[in-house]
Amino acid sequence: MSSSKPEQSHRKDEEEETTAAEDEDTGAQVAPIVRLEEVAISTGEEEEEPILDLKAKLYRFDKDGKQWKERGAGTVKLLKHKESGKVRLVMRQSKTLKICANHLVIPTMTVQEHAGNEKSCVWHATDFADGELKDELFCIRFASLESREIRGSSFTGGVWLCFIVTCYGYCRSFMETFQEVAESQGKKEDNKDASDTAGLLEKLNVGDGKTEGKEQEEKPDVAKEEDKQTYKEEDKKAVDDQAKPEAGNKDEPAS
Repeated sequence: MSSSKPEQSHRKDEEEETTAAEDEDTGAQVAPIVRLEEVAISTGEEEEEPILDLKAKLYRFDKDGKQWKERGAGTVKLLKHKESGKVRLVMRQSKTLKICANHLVIPTMTVQEHAGNEKSCVWHATDFADGELKDELFCIRFASLESREIRGSSFTGGVWLCFIVTCYGYCRSFMETFQEVAESQGKKEDNKDASDTAGLLEKLNVGDGKTEGKEQEEKPDVAKEEDKQTYKEEDKKAVDDQAKPEAGNKDEPAS
């Protein structure tokens, strides 16, 4: 019994010394074997500004199987290009960032509720998510309605005004924003067509003016040619008239 106690105490001292040595900071710095450099990742959205950004789940209709198939769950965005003003819809999966939908919003597009479900809506689009243009029927579903009423009051012109604002769900916000964008794109195209038409008319007017000016410039040249011809004929006639008396004098006999 007495011999075991010293051994145990000795082992305990060794363990404490080992732990203290491990915890001791030597201050040595070890250089990494591989140095990783920061790499800039381009998302393709640098020249665009988001109009809408919501989380949802996207489905596409399989024409062959005649059923809805899930494309992925993630964030759907409406992005407006800073220069051209065109708007496109882009949706990526939340974990892999794989593109689920990628298409332009054009004036002919319409979005509507799916079978009376207030959480989901459908629309047709020519999509480019798979690297080629495809006609797709999409259905997007949002997690909740999030409808609520906001009550408040304001003091305006010495009178207290009470108001109630109803905040609709994500699906309603998506539909309204989508439709507003489609209509605005239609107005831009109409304005562009009007500008192009005005430009063509202006070019035609300028062209007519140039043609008239050219004709006016050509007319004096014709007159000059006619004057030159007249002068030549008159000079020739004058020379002939002078030559006739001289010839007559030569033929007369000397007295």
